[in-house]
Amino acid sequence: MIPTSRPSSGSQVQEMFSRIAARYDRLNRLMTWGRDRAWRRETIAEIRLAPGERFLDVGCGTGDLALEALRRQPDADIIACDFTAAMLRLARSRPGAGQVAWVLADATHLPFAHDSIDALASGFLLRNLVDLTAGLSEQARVLKPGGRFAALDTTPPQIRLFAPFVRFYLARVIPALGRMFAGDVEAYHYLPATTQGFLPPEKLAATLRSAGFTGLRLTRRMFGAIAIHWAMKTARPVSEREDHKAP
Repeated sequence: MIPTSRPSSGSQVQEMFSRIAARYDRLNRLMTWGRDRAWRRETIAEIRLAPGERFLDVGCGTGDLALEALRRQPDADIIACDFTAAMLRLARSRPGAGQVAWVLADATHLPFAHDSIDALASGFLLRNLVDLTAGLSEQARVLKPGGRFAALDTTPPQIRLFAPFVRFYLARVIPALGRMFAGDVEAYHYLPATTQGFLPPEKLAATLRSAGFTGLRLTRRMFGAIAIHWAMKTARPVSEREDHKAP
């Protein structure tokens, strides 16, 4: 059974996203009242892609972040990867998709060289990783020193006035939408379960620091149920850079 507080099997998560791929975008718009598009725009805007830079959308799904990056910076080199073939098929059919390099790959085993990416982002990926530490380590590995990182994801609602409403919405409304529009109650019980079981934003920030990121910034949206983190890969110390200079 998929609905647990943390994903236990990558193959189960992959199979679930394959089932809901055709309805994924429609449900996202319904569940967020269309606000997910604005969050993705905000996520990419803060990365400030420059012409010629190499950008990676990790766990791209149907490609929203990759296509937003392309829209903002048409002269960047845009790459997007996901481990669900059904999602990539939909992504490749979207307007502008021919200008993106689509790659079938697991976020915990990225097929890119060390220090080869200028900036990367993920949308609703991190809470789906069976091994969050491995996923973040891979993102740090492929980023260049000083490269920019962004992650948009759901998060346990803050203990505040709107928290009971958010918990009710996650636990009752989202599964009902999943039943009506996707015919898949199980998949849409998974969303609130993994949201409640995921790290609060401040703990995720600490995990990012441990993975080699610095300069962390955080913002919350949707009454605290959405968090966007931005960071940079820690630059190599001066002494290390000097050690690797050519003679």
